[in-house]
Amino acid sequence: MLSNSEISSELDERSREIFRLIVETYLEEGEPLGSRNLSKKLPMSLSPASVRNVMADLESLGLIYSPHVSAGRLPTEQGLRFFVDAFMDIGEVSESERELIESQIARDGAEKSMERLLTDASQMLSGLSRGAGLVLATKREGILKHIEFIRLEENKALAVLVWDNGDVENRVITVPAGTTAAQLAEAANYLNHYGRDHSLSEARQIIEQRQEALRSEVDAISADLISRGLAVWSGTEAGQPAQLIVRGRSNLIENVQDKEQIERLKLLFDELERKDEIVRMLELTEAGSGVKIFIGSENRLFSLSGSSLVVAPYRDSSRHVVGAIGIIGPTRLNYARIVPVVDYTAQLISKLMEKG
Repeated sequence: MLSNSEISSELDERSREIFRLIVETYLEEGEPLGSRNLSKKLPMSLSPASVRNVMADLESLGLIYSPHVSAGRLPTEQGLRFFVDAFMDIGEVSESERELIESQIARDGAEKSMERLLTDASQMLSGLSRGAGLVLATKREGILKHIEFIRLEENKALAVLVWDNGDVENRVITVPAGTTAAQLAEAANYLNHYGRDHSLSEARQIIEQRQEALRSEVDAISADLISRGLAVWSGTEAGQPAQLIVRGRSNLIENVQDKEQIERLKLLFDELERKDEIVRMLELTEAGSGVKIFIGSENRLFSLSGSSLVVAPYRDSSRHVVGAIGIIGPTRLNYARIVPVVDYTAQLISKLMEKG
C-alpha cells in the first residue's frame, strides 16, 4: 500500500479534482459518481472517455472502486483516509452548534453529576451527527486517602478505596488461594504508604518505579496483591474501564436495508459492551492531542460493520487524559463538520472538569 505522500506525487490537477468530486459526492449522497456526470461537474473541459482513463488510474492506486459492473465509482477506505489527511478542510463549529453544545452539557451547572454530564454529551453528539454518541470514562483522577483489602472467599477479596472527597469505591479482585490476613494487610499498608495523598496516575508511577525494590520489601503474595491493587486503580482488572456510555444506536440502523449489515452493527454493539478495543483506542488518543479518526477496517472493532469513529480525549485539572468522547457513524460521515464538533465538546468537558 502506497503512503499518502507517494499517492500525492502520482496525482496531477485533474486527477485530484476527479477524486475530490467522487469523495464529496459519496459523503453528501452516498452514491457512486460516473464518468458522464463527472465530466459535467469538472471545472476543466474533459470528455467522459478521458475521465474514465483517470478513474482507472485512481482505481489502480487503491483510492476508488466500482461497486457494480459499469457503475460509477466510490472511494475505498484507503481513499477516504487519503481524502481526510490530504484534502479535507476542517471547518469551525457554527455559532448555533456551539450554543447547542454548551446548553446541553453545561446546563444545571455545578449541580450536575459527572455521569449526567457525560450522558448528556453522548446524547447531544448523537443528535448533532445522526450517529451514535460515545463517551468512555476511565478511572477518576482523585486523591487517594486509604486502601484496604477485605477477604470475601478463599480466592476473592474486596478492595476498598477511600477518596479525599469522602467517596468510597469497592472492587472485588481475585487473590491467590491461601492468602493470609497478614498478607492482605501488608499489601494494603504498602499501597497506603506510597499511594496516599497522590492522584491515581501519580500513585501508579511511584509504585511501578519501585518494582525492583518491591520484591525485596514484601513477600511474593503481598507483591502480587499490590499489582492487583494497581490494576483496580487503573480500571484494567478484567481489561475494562469504569464506564462506557453509548447513545443513539438506532441512528446507525434505521437507514440500513441490508439485513447482513444490520447484524454486523449488532455485533459492533456487543463488542462495544466488552470495551476492550475501545480502551486500546483511548490509549492511542493519549499518544497525541486533538481528534483521531478511525475509518472502517483501520480498527478491528469497525472492520465488519463498515463504521467510522471520530474521537477526542478529555482531560482533568492536571491535564491527564481521563476519558474520550466521540461519534460512531457510517464511513460517509461529514468529517469536516464532525471533527470540530467533537473537538469542541471534548475541550468543554475538560474545562468543566477543571472547575469541578
